[in-house]
Amino acid sequence: MQLQNYTKEFKYNWQLASPVMLGMLGHTFVSLVDNIMVGQLGTAELAAVSLGNSFVFIAMSLGIGFSTAITPLVAEADAEEDFKKGKSSFKHGLFLCTVLGILLFLLLLLAKPIMYMMKQPIEVVELAMPYLNLVAISLIPLIIFQGFKQFSDGLSLTKFPMYATLLSNIINIVLNYVLIFGKFGFPELGIVGAAYGTLISRGVMVWHIWFLLKRKEKSKAYLEHIKFFVLDTLMIKRILNLGAPSAMQMFFEVAIFTAAIWLSGLLGKNPQAANQIALNLSSMTFMVATGLSVAAMIRVGNQKGLKNYYELRRIAFSIFLFGIILASIFAIIFLIFHEYLPMLYLDLNDAKNFIDNNEVVSIASNLLVVAAIFQISDSIQVVMLGALRGLQDVKIPMLLVFFSYWMVGFPVCWFLGKETVYGSFGIWIGLLAGLTIAAILLYIRFNFLTKKLIGKGLK
Repeated sequence: MQLQNYTKEFKYNWQLASPVMLGMLGHTFVSLVDNIMVGQLGTAELAAVSLGNSFVFIAMSLGIGFSTAITPLVAEADAEEDFKKGKSSFKHGLFLCTVLGILLFLLLLLAKPIMYMMKQPIEVVELAMPYLNLVAISLIPLIIFQGFKQFSDGLSLTKFPMYATLLSNIINIVLNYVLIFGKFGFPELGIVGAAYGTLISRGVMVWHIWFLLKRKEKSKAYLEHIKFFVLDTLMIKRILNLGAPSAMQMFFEVAIFTAAIWLSGLLGKNPQAANQIALNLSSMTFMVATGLSVAAMIRVGNQKGLKNYYELRRIAFSIFLFGIILASIFAIIFLIFHEYLPMLYLDLNDAKNFIDNNEVVSIASNLLVVAAIFQISDSIQVVMLGALRGLQDVKIPMLLVFFSYWMVGFPVCWFLGKETVYGSFGIWIGLLAGLTIAAILLYIRFNFLTKKLIGKGLK
């Protein structure tokens, strides 16, 4: 098949994916600004935010992963023009997201004492505790927002979550600035100020996406006359069957990056701070791939609803190719600027912390070399996961992801990440190994399923 049959889809794929990318990049950009602001307070504060967020990210991965069950169901119903089915998917998905958000908040509160058992630097743990309390509460509005977002994405209204996210990000940056440093008469709260900014901005984000969807002709009927507690057991089971494996998929991936944070903490506060810098920069490029993953989930879900499996495969591979091209560009940028990007996070003119800051920059620049190499693997695995979710195939991919990250990636992280071996660099070699195996296995799975569906359709 000619290359043009794939590249002609790039424009529409970009139109669908770019609002998701911008919204996700907005989240990561705020994290970037948070880290830069907190980095001005010192490496211990930066490491504390990293440690606190490592707990939050695990809980967040379960909530966000679970919410992705809503998108393919709504996309399929939209293609079939089945309003009742689409509204039921949205209502039950939003209900389950709300319940899950509350449960994850409570789970985080119960998990706090684990910090003291993890052999992390004690000054880092003491700083992380009050930060975690507030960020844990913000999980509730965040997971509710995800319910609205995945519904909006399923209707191909990908701009609305972007608008809500961007407004939230602006509020977050402003609040962080005034509360971290005590500007304009506000108290100087340090990293706790960053937590307040996160909590307030996420509440605004939920209100804003509801407001936007309520005004749009295509979506407003879905939000009217919702009988929130009149539930259909079959629909709840369907969402749980899709959402639980999807949650575990994301959990396994986020958990290995969280393990990298904890393993870095065993090496000391400077390796942990360096890990946070490299992770934050890598997250920004990952959000671009995530945007394409959502586009794959929507478009594959639409074609599944139409039962057009040949087109489904062609469109998915066009997104897959687009992702590889963008990932290659990011890899080149990381390689060229790996020594300079970490300098954005720390004040190298700070005489008091000069030695620490230079060590952090040195370690982070080496980690970015590995991050450059795994850009392509990361892009392939996340786009393939999106396409498989669009097919509503989640259980086998969950097992493949677990094997890749925890049977291959983590043992490599553990062995090579020891101080006597490669330290932080070895931890990231393990991440590279896990991502690469995941990319290969998920590609094989998607290739097998789509060929099987096309074969059935031709009979």
